[in-house]
Amino acid sequence: MRFGITLFTSDRGIAPAAAASAAEAAGFDAFYVPEHTHIPVRRDAAHPQTGDETLPDDRYMRTLDPWVALATAASVTTTITLGTAVALPVEHDPITLAKTIASLDHLSGGRVRLGVGFGWNIDELTDHGVPPARRRTMLREYLEAMRALWTDEEAAYSGEFVEFGPSWAWPKPVQPRIPTVVGAAGNEKNFRWIARSADGWMTTPIEDAIDDGVAQLQRIWRDAGRDGEPEVLVLDRKPDLDRLARWRDLGVTEVVFGLPDAEEGKARGYLERLAATLEPLRSASNPASSRA
Repeated sequence: MRFGITLFTSDRGIAPAAAASAAEAAGFDAFYVPEHTHIPVRRDAAHPQTGDETLPDDRYMRTLDPWVALATAASVTTTITLGTAVALPVEHDPITLAKTIASLDHLSGGRVRLGVGFGWNIDELTDHGVPPARRRTMLREYLEAMRALWTDEEAAYSGEFVEFGPSWAWPKPVQPRIPTVVGAAGNEKNFRWIARSADGWMTTPIEDAIDDGVAQLQRIWRDAGRDGEPEVLVLDRKPDLDRLARWRDLGVTEVVFGLPDAEEGKARGYLERLAATLEPLRSASNPASSRA
């Protein structure tokens, strides 16, 4: 089981490059950042955590561009996976976004993991011309079109929301397939979408009981004829070694912890303490990984 860090990047606190470098030095496997292009002041969409139009954190209004943030992180790291938790592809042009992601994977040596969401903030999506009732179909087409650009020598795609004729697009990603996980509630509808169009599930920050969801996803995955097992990434708040060991046995592949956007010294101290807490489990899983 891997361990990752997510930083709610903003224009204050530790910079993403410094955070990713510190996470890599502390032995973490992955570094994630979120995405919001903007937050409309007047909204009808309720936030999943608050249940109304209020936001749990003002960083939603201050979020850095995820691909710029990850590019700075790529320039100062060599091994840590660089991902989004989560990106909102339908707020972009898919051809341009495919180029951005492929370039990051190329320049980082194949270290990109794409976490995507359907988007809770309907008002934000609407400003980008996304029909709320069709955002799931739109995301599926975007992923299919980007994969064509990433893999085909002459890529083309024809759908409801994306259409382009035979085209050349390089660089191709270093990875044969950019791993894609969906950050969404753990329910049958989402799991069926994942089994058809993605590589795994990322839990939401408010999801605590995941055992049944992991088992359900694995059944749906097998029934869909997918090979292997789905990726399962859990967003956790506080490490509990017994719970983490149970999750590992269930098939959780990675657990991701939030990094406070404090100044750099405090953030590094937090990472060192978290790494020390997790070390017994890392060592038990793979003695060679021990940094002791």
